Amino acid sequence: MDTNPLFTSALGLTPPWRVERSNFNAEQRLLELYVDFKEGARFQCPECKSSECAVHDTQEKRWRHMDFFQHQSFIIARVPRVTCDRCGVRLVTVPWSRPGSGFTLLIEALIIEMARAMPIRNVAQLLRVSDNRIWRVLKHYVDEALVS
Repeated sequence: MDTNPLFTSALGLTPPWRVERSNFNAEQRLLELYVDFKEGARFQCPECKSSECAVHDTQEKRWRHMDFFQHQSFIIARVPRVTCDRCGVRLVTVPWSRPGSGFTLLIEALIIEMARAMPIRNVAQLLRVSDNRIWRVLKHYVDEALVS
């Protein structure tokens, strides 16, 4: 059974993004979802928002996602760098994460809700990440709220 369309749908990915393959390792309690884009796809410049920029090259990135039952989950993707006539070569912003986070937006929302209900150390232990990573997520959203 090809589970890629199921994972693509579950992640809410829209073209040109799709789950290309997955790796499930029960012994390591790990699920890796490999996301890619269709060949020939064009993207928006993350700076000036100019659309239809051609792909220059790609960089592989990895984000921690919400657990799949008791298994840690990660999204691994080839993220395009585009050539923009105005801005030069820029890394595209992916729809499932904010730039520089290392977490998906869904797990960041979970982190915020969990932090409201329990100590940060407990959140970090449940998610199997360092408490520093949790604090960085919370700091980002607190700083964003203070600016607004």
